Formats: sequence, structure tokens, C-alpha cells
Amino acid sequence: MGPKKQSEKLKRLVAVQRHMERMAESDLSTTAKRIEENTVSMDSVMDAIGSLEPVHRLFAQNYADRLSNSDKQLRGLQQVQEMKVMRERAKGDRLEENMKDARDHEDREADDNSIYDLIDLQFATPASSKLHE
Repeated sequence: MGPKKQSEKLKRLVAVQRHMERMAESDLSTTAKRIEENTVSMDSVMDAIGSLEPVHRLFAQNYADRLSNSDKQLRGLQQVQEMKVMRERAKGDRLEENMKDARDHEDREADDNSIYDLIDLQFATPASSKLHE
């Protein structure tokens, strides 16, 4: 049986949204690692291009072009993932704020109901005591 209160439902949604945010951050971290590996490979290729052997230079130039294209793609992917992380974080923040608002409303409603119960008890007691006389 699921939660009945609005704030409990929103709390579950916040937890799911925070998990989505962590997943997006993980993807971004993986991309950053791939960019770093690509940069290290590019440095190695640049060393090979500087070699005096012509075979190394041709091979290295081709490989450098591939790494350069890969770097551009990874940087684009990183930008997209950064935007996704920000979007997921904003969604989570909005849901959390809605959850707090719902909890405040539920607390106010419970306080109002308890005051109404006290008022009912206050006015109900004298009437019932007159019946017993």
C-alpha cells in the first residue's frame, strides 16, 4: 500500500529525482574520464608526430585526426550532460519545495482540526452535563 499523504508521495518522487540526478552526474563523470584519456592519447600521438621516422608521422597524423574528432564529440556530449545534470537538479529542487509546501499544508490542516476538536469538546461538554442532571 502506497503513501496516502501528498507530502509522502512527493518525498518518494524527490528520492527518485535525486537518483536520476546522481545517474546524470555519473554519466558526466564517465565522459570527463574519457576526455582525460583522450587528452593523454593525444599527447602520445603528438610525441609520435615529432618522431623522425616517416611511418610514425603518417600513422600518428591519421590517429591525431581521429582523436581530435573524438575530443570534439566528447566535449559536445559533456555539455549536453552538464545541462542534463542541471535540469535534473532543478526538477529535484522543485519537487522538494513542493513536498515541503505540502507538508506545511498538512501540518496546518492537522493543527486546525485539533483546534476544531478542542472547540467541539468545549461546547459539547456543558450540554452533555445538563442532560445528566
